[in-house]
Amino acid sequence: MDAISLLYGPMERFGKSQSREYDIWLIFRGGTQEAQAASFVDASVGLVVFFVVPTAVNGGAEAGMPGLPRMLCAIPHCLMLTALVWAAPLSPQRIVSVSPAVTEMLYGIGAFDRVVAVTDYCLYPPEAKALPKVGGWATPSVEKVAGFRPDLVVLSDAQAPFLEMPLAQLGIPTAIARGQTLQDVYAAMTTLGKATGNLHQAERLAAQTRSALDTVGNRAAHLARPSVLCVVDRTPGTLRDLYAVTEGSFLAELIAIAGGKTAGAASRLGYAKISQEALLTMNPDIVLDIMPTSQNNGGPHPEAAWRELPEINAVRRGRVYVVREEFVPHASQMVARTAVLFARLLHPEVPPREWEAR
Repeated sequence: MDAISLLYGPMERFGKSQSREYDIWLIFRGGTQEAQAASFVDASVGLVVFFVVPTAVNGGAEAGMPGLPRMLCAIPHCLMLTALVWAAPLSPQRIVSVSPAVTEMLYGIGAFDRVVAVTDYCLYPPEAKALPKVGGWATPSVEKVAGFRPDLVVLSDAQAPFLEMPLAQLGIPTAIARGQTLQDVYAAMTTLGKATGNLHQAERLAAQTRSALDTVGNRAAHLARPSVLCVVDRTPGTLRDLYAVTEGSFLAELIAIAGGKTAGAASRLGYAKISQEALLTMNPDIVLDIMPTSQNNGGPHPEAAWRELPEINAVRRGRVYVVREEFVPHASQMVARTAVLFARLLHPEVPPREWEAR
């Protein structure tokens, strides 16, 4: 479960317990050692049948060597050729991304030029807007995905329960990246780097992201730490059905890096439904109300709904911030930009440029 699933997926998913923890993994056709060994044997036999035997029959006399010895001498060369061909990495050339965060990471590792389709919510890089679409975050069409003849489909772990099996049944290779914590984000970059053949670029992207977050964290280390309520979803125009970040989410980690502390108790999923009574108890100093512009569901003055709770510190002090940036809920290299954004909102007393590496 991640912030994207709350913003782009159905809310009822939160009411269901998830009995399975998804690690970052790759699923490839014929991925078992047994299948790979069988394929190697098949390829070797094929070379022997189509190359060695004809050579022995037709060319033995020319070399002054009987056919059978010539055939036996050629077999090691065929096996070596097979091994070299089999060992050569085959990078996917037709990639479909069904998550905005994944699309951003594919761009960051230099594999975006091989992406042939994305979702309606994939807006970065700007070129993604012009690519064919396969549907929404929670409603991608498996038929449309298959229609692009992908040799790799990349998705988030929150999408795995409803996409992994249908794609596997069609024999479509997938790479799945988890995005609950910052460590997951770094590992996802590595996973995508391995899946696309761009591992070095992925390692560089992870290092750059870590460095940018370190810059923010070091600047905020000795500042006061206000309590922060970070809202990722609510009924438009009201404070009903409000879901907020808790400890255990990468957004909570970013709040800490930016010099704040997440209001409320930790939860396994990193997000929880919050009642108005709980809001009063939390009494946060700052509210970050995440409403990406593409959602277009907050109305002209989304902050007005917070007038229902004039008692809490954030409302009384005018520190309710509506966050419209699209990248904020994305578990990708964009976490660096989100940390800077959060830091500037939490600590306006610090000159804005001090949050960025020089």
